[in-house]
Parts: sequence; structure tokens; C-alpha cells
Amino acid sequence: MPNPQSEPSRTALIEVILGSIADWVNKYRQKFNIDSSLGVCSPDEVMHIAKDLRLSTAELQELARKGPDAADLLLKMLVALKVDPEALEKADPYVMQDLQRLCTTCGAKKRCEHELARGTAGEHFREFCPNAFTLDALLSQKNRSSPQ
Repeated sequence: MPNPQSEPSRTALIEVILGSIADWVNKYRQKFNIDSSLGVCSPDEVMHIAKDLRLSTAELQELARKGPDAADLLLKMLVALKVDPEALEKADPYVMQDLQRLCTTCGAKKRCEHELARGTAGEHFREFCPNAFTLDALLSQKNRSSPQ
């Protein structure tokens, strides 16, 4: 015979489990909606988008799979280096795009997050960042244009 006192806790447990499953399904759907956003385009449209962005179609598809937040660490890195991301975007959108592309595909995100959190990214980015060369060029340019 079922225990009536155990029914509410069992129902609550089932609700928690179903809620967790629903959250997982929503995250899964969101991921694949990002991935499939290019899927609604014809191959010609994907090719034109890639061309406009100066990427191959394979690069464009890889970037789309990473999601819209994949280059968020770049903005934090630029701020850590005292480079204004908005000013850079206005002054040279192609440089910003290239920085974002490399950041999106970077394999050192954990190290980057760690260095940014510790406040040491400006000292150590050359050791791990695929954008180090361009960031150094931006810093040199900024130092040359700064009043001494």
C-alpha cells in the first residue's frame, strides 16, 4: 500500500527531474538552432555570406557552430590591454573581425579566462593567445599615437 506522506516528495522529485530534462532539451535546441541558422540558407547564400566576411564556407560554418558568445573573451582582453573595442571596430572592422575569428576558434580559453580573472592577461597573453601578434601591433600603434 502506498504511503500518502511520500507522494508529495515523490511528485516534487519528479518535477525537478522533468525540469532538468526540459532545461537540457532547451539548451540542446538552442545550440542546434545556432548551428542550423546557416541551414536555412542555400549553398549560394552561404558562399556569398562567407565571401562578404572574407572567409571560406568551412570557416563560416565552424564559426556558426561555436555560437554568438564564442569571442566574448576578446572584448575582455582588449579592455585589459586598454584598447577600446568600439573604437577599434569603427577604425578597422576587418582587424576586429580577424581578432574575433581567431578568438572564436582558440583552444586556450581556460587559460585566457584564468589570466583575465587574475589581472595578468596583459602580461601573459603572448604565451597563449592566437591574437598576440595583432594585439602587439595594436599596442604599438596605440603607444605611438599617445602623447608622450
